Amino acid sequence: MRYQISHVTRYTYAQPAILEPHVLRLRPRSDGFQSLDSYQLQVEPNPLEITQLLDAEGDAIAKCWWSPQSTATLSITAISTVTTHITNPFNYLLEPWATEGPIDYPSSIRTALAPYLDHTSAPAATQLAHEIAVAVDWNTVEFLSTLNQRIYDQCDYQERPTGPPWPPEITWGRKTGSCRDFVVLFMAACRAAGLAARFVSGYEQGDPACEQTLHAWAEVYLPGAGWRGYDPTLGLVTCDRHVALVTSYQPRSTVPVSGTHRSGCATTLTTEVSIKLIV
Repeated sequence: MRYQISHVTRYTYAQPAILEPHVLRLRPRSDGFQSLDSYQLQVEPNPLEITQLLDAEGDAIAKCWWSPQSTATLSITAISTVTTHITNPFNYLLEPWATEGPIDYPSSIRTALAPYLDHTSAPAATQLAHEIAVAVDWNTVEFLSTLNQRIYDQCDYQERPTGPPWPPEITWGRKTGSCRDFVVLFMAACRAAGLAARFVSGYEQGDPACEQTLHAWAEVYLPGAGWRGYDPTLGLVTCDRHVALVTSYQPRSTVPVSGTHRSGCATTLTTEVSIKLIV
């Protein structure tokens, strides 16, 4: 699949503000799952400098800063063309010792995966993970598929444009949430079962007739398969309909735009996302 993606972010300040440096996470990644064919970034007011860099987890980000002058608005537009490659999300061969859990990652891998295995106490997610693991006899792939489908079947989607993800206890207790809430629940259950998981921010093709927004899903590290995506909001294993921007062990490190301004005034945020299939 080949997509053209437009992502526009606009901030309007109640009174003129002086912008502090901002970090932009709007450049789609390029790897064996997808190729970045083109990328354009437009920022108004024009920054004094924009620098491209890789963060600690290997994601391509941009940092921009301005001369100390006030502005009433900030507009950031990212336009990308991306080709996705994976049509069969199960085209892998797990290491024999990873087909059943709990997975005992070798020490060399476990050290690298430590942030993605760490989890705080989430009794609801732990119980959910244990129930599913026992039901599938700790089969790794069946565990992930069942967990993904369980969240999709039993939780109702709730549009929640802003705010951090809810804790797993709230999402599973209410059986409702946004995509980021479902991902955090999914990750907590995976980590409770000893599976390394991370948060992904990106786009999903979806229904062109519906409003398009930034999307979120999870990736799980499977020995022999690497990082593989699961989307509990849609009950899908990700393939060529998903376009990833950035990944992290913590959701706050994947927000598309982060930064502050000096003025203390109220801010209005609007975003417009368009993802079109190029024939």
